[in-house]
Amino acid sequence: MKTTFKKACAVLATAVIFAGCSSNTASTTPAATTAPTTDGAKAQVRVGLVTDTGGVDDKSFNQSTWEGVQRWAEEFNAKDSIKYLQSASDADYVPNLSQFADEKYDLVIATGYLFQEAVDTVSKNYPDTKFLFIDSVSESPNVQSATFSAEQGSFLVGVAAGLKAIENGSKTVGFVGGMEGPLIGAFQAGYEQGVLAACPDCKIYVDYADSFSDDAKGQQLAVKQYDAGVTVIFQAAGGAGNGVIKEAKERGNVWAIGVDKDQYEDGKLADGKSVILTSMIKRVDVASYSASKDIAEGTFKGEVKVYDLSNDGVSAELTPGRNLTDDQIKAIEDYGNKVKGGEIKVSATPTIPNGKTN
Repeated sequence: MKTTFKKACAVLATAVIFAGCSSNTASTTPAATTAPTTDGAKAQVRVGLVTDTGGVDDKSFNQSTWEGVQRWAEEFNAKDSIKYLQSASDADYVPNLSQFADEKYDLVIATGYLFQEAVDTVSKNYPDTKFLFIDSVSESPNVQSATFSAEQGSFLVGVAAGLKAIENGSKTVGFVGGMEGPLIGAFQAGYEQGVLAACPDCKIYVDYADSFSDDAKGQQLAVKQYDAGVTVIFQAAGGAGNGVIKEAKERGNVWAIGVDKDQYEDGKLADGKSVILTSMIKRVDVASYSASKDIAEGTFKGEVKVYDLSNDGVSAELTPGRNLTDDQIKAIEDYGNKVKGGEIKVSATPTIPNGKTN
């Protein structure tokens, strides 16, 4: 399913600001990067991002993807050639992707597995447009699919949770997911295994918010788990996970684990300390940056790219001097090396049902 992006970029237009169906838009300012055409002229390279309902400021998945695009734009002097559309519901996915394709954007990015049907449909309708599909795979030859071994990074933050639960004597941790399914199930699965590797007799609570944007539901589930004796919650729920962090901050004596990007700053209290124990880093920003760079350099391919521990596509945030001791960081790193070396195999299949414990 590999195709090669033609070095000729077919668009000679400046980016415009528009309002999509049930969507918000954003753009930036200076001169756009250019790519050589066959006749030696220059053509603008434009990148459009379509978010799910979590929005570009969800402090998690969508935001990190957009930051990768922004980093590319900064380095390639293309700040006026990037734009995003925010989806108010899944009904916006096809119109928003199509809008960028209609406007001849060189790369259109779909953030998340919920776009599966939309990406498959729109990529076939616009065979000359290049797409980046994050978190799932499309068979269309003009789509680059970025997948992540989330279970591996989640295993490491599970080890962190288990070690912290032993330290504080609770031996009780929790997981709050967004929507049930294989994608978030991989986060849960890795976390379960990491917790039990470090703390075999730990109890793990599991709940799903059935949303990636309902922070009130996320907070409600956090209240339930913290009240049950949980001292560390790993949230893999996009915007809904912000409710978990909010509840942890209100209590001040419990921990939350961030997801997709380093959320340490989001968990800061008035005294400067943070309730974020660590974060499971999922480098969606690397995927969006790399695809944008490939487009600009004429090397884009429709293919599947897998990001895991071996290529730093996923990891645990382990900055010294935060909330993990040096010994805990060393232990987590040792587990990571065992995963990289194949000594530990991490399953992507969870075992604890929604609303239950082990």
